[in-house]
Parts: sequence; C-alpha cells; structure tokens
Amino acid sequence: MACTVRKSFALISDLFPSQAGNVGYSVLGGRAKPTGINNKKSQRGNTMRRGIIGATAVVIIAALTGAALAQATDTYPDRPIKVVVPAAAGGVTDTPARVVTNRMRDTIGQSLVIENQGGAGGILAAESVKRAAPDGYTLLYVNAATHGLLPALKKSLSYDALKDFVPVAMAVRAPLAIVVKSDSPYKTLADLVKGGSEAKPLNYGSPGPGNTSHLIGLMLTQESKTPMQAVHYRGEAPMIQDLISGHVDFAASNIIRSHVEAGTLRVLATTGDKRWFAFPDAPTLKELGYTAEYYAWSGFVAPAGTPRAIVDRLNTSANAALAEPEVIKALTANGFEIVGGKPEVFAKAMNDYIRDVSAIGKKNNLEIE
Repeated sequence: MACTVRKSFALISDLFPSQAGNVGYSVLGGRAKPTGINNKKSQRGNTMRRGIIGATAVVIIAALTGAALAQATDTYPDRPIKVVVPAAAGGVTDTPARVVTNRMRDTIGQSLVIENQGGAGGILAAESVKRAAPDGYTLLYVNAATHGLLPALKKSLSYDALKDFVPVAMAVRAPLAIVVKSDSPYKTLADLVKGGSEAKPLNYGSPGPGNTSHLIGLMLTQESKTPMQAVHYRGEAPMIQDLISGHVDFAASNIIRSHVEAGTLRVLATTGDKRWFAFPDAPTLKELGYTAEYYAWSGFVAPAGTPRAIVDRLNTSANAALAEPEVIKALTANGFEIVGGKPEVFAKAMNDYIRDVSAIGKKNNLEIE
C-alpha cells in the first residue's frame, strides 16, 4: 500500500507540475527568455492550481486509507490477538479472561494470547493498551478497579477509562458476600449492625481504600447509623485471614466460597439485585431494606479508534463463547454470573458505575492518591 501512495503522488506531480505558472516566456531577438510572472491574474491562477493539487491529494489519500482500512477489516484477524490482563495469573480477573478467550478462538479463527501485566492496580496495563494501535490486535481485559473505582476516586489518572478505550463486551459479574467468622455472635445482618457503638465501633476488613469492600462498609455505616471503621489490608488474602482469626468483625468479598464451604466463614447477606446462586440461602441487601447493590465485573475493551466492524467481530465472538455450556459451567463454578451483550451494554455499565462511585467518594471525602 505504501508503494501505491507514492505512485499516486507521482501522478499528481505529472498532472500539476510544481513550477507550472511560475515562469513566463518573452521572445527577444528570436529566443525565448524566461521571465517571472508577477501579475495578479497569474498569481490567482497559481493559488487555484495549488488548491486543486492539495484537494486532489487529500481525496486520493483518503481513498487509499479507506481502502486499506476496509481490506484490514475484511481479513481481520490474520494473526494472534494479545489480551492484556491487569492482574496476576490465577486471580478473579485472570480466570474469566482465560476461560472466555480459550473459546473465542473457535469463532474468530485466531489464538488470543493472555499477557498478565500486574502492578500499580492495573494502571500500567491500561497505559500500555491505551498506546497500542487501534487495529484489534491488542485488547485489555478490564475490571471494576481499572475502569470503575480508579477513574471515580483516583486524584490523578494517566488514562481516561471512557475516552481512551472502546467497550467490546462485558463478560461476567459477581456480587459480594458480607461474611463473618463461623462462630461469630452475629447470626444475621440485623444482629451485626446492632453490635456497634460509639464506644466500640464495628471493624470491617477492606483490601484497600476505595475498594468495593470499603464502599460497602461505608454504605452500611450510613444506612444503619451504626459506628463502623475500616481496617485496610494489602489485598484480600490477609483480610480474609484476619477475619477468620477474629481480628475484624466482618468483611465483604466474592472469593470466600471455599472458606464458607469449609465452615470457617458464614454469609449474612449478598450485594446483588437478586440472590446469588453461590449462596442461595443468604438474603440480598435489598431484601433487608438497603438500597444499594454492588458487583465486581470484568470484560473486554480496545484502544479508542478501533473500527466498529472489528469491535463487532470481537463482540460476536465473545458472546458466542459466553453461551457455550462448558464456559458457563467453568464460570459459574467460580461464582460468576454471565453477562455478555452489545458494546453499548458495557459502556452504560461503566458509566453508571463511575458515576455512582464518584458520588460515594464525594459524600465521604474519599480519594485515592
């Protein structure tokens, strides 16, 4: 295609020589002598010719670019696709990414290669994909932290979650469970919120300031009017361990299924809009009179500027994978609800989440440095 562009510019030069109209000739003594033409009519002609040359070049370049883009879209994908996961392998973000991409290759005709880029809460991964070519060969598997909590609460962020990326498909979501240690005196959520006082506030675990678990604690504090205070940890593993050991009164998490099944933790409520199939006997917050619902979610986005035809191709492939019985079985076994849908569904979910978390942050003077 580069050769074609150069050829086109050569044709433009042939049609409109660069010196045409700049040199005139006068006949003196039988010989043609070049003389500069300075009259206004000639200058207007030169201007018009230059305008024609520029306009013609723009039209040709646009046509060639459009043709190249159409050809690239028609043949997409013709090589493996990289999917950057902003977390370590084996976690709640990585697992659904691998399950879904393993089946997407069946419908899209190419391998999707996972590249884990942990660190800085997913910011480094988001930055790298933001800078990638918008050609459909580099995707980002985002979660509620990279494209929800951080955009809503972080003081300064090096990417715009809504402007620097285009949504492809939300893959899964999972509510959180409000849990206590198995021998806790609090048998219900009502028991729990009655257990705090000004003299002895309830302590709840949080994997870090601004995390969804932290937001749930803030909501319970405000709606129940019960004094509570957050105890922040560096991740969920130490938080769960301290909960089991009795160092905090409760926590909200969606990676506690094994502990509940082992009998070390007990579920008081879940945070979705309906009962969570993982713990069907536990009531939702809404059933108990609370207004909020919370989910952790994840899905695919591409760099801004990715052609819609490529986005649609990826979206169709993701939805086909999410409908496969083996995929559904693997994801639900890990507590995930299948979402899927058009890119617009994911766009609305991200917009709404960022808006709601921003409101909570402002109300509680909560900001992530």
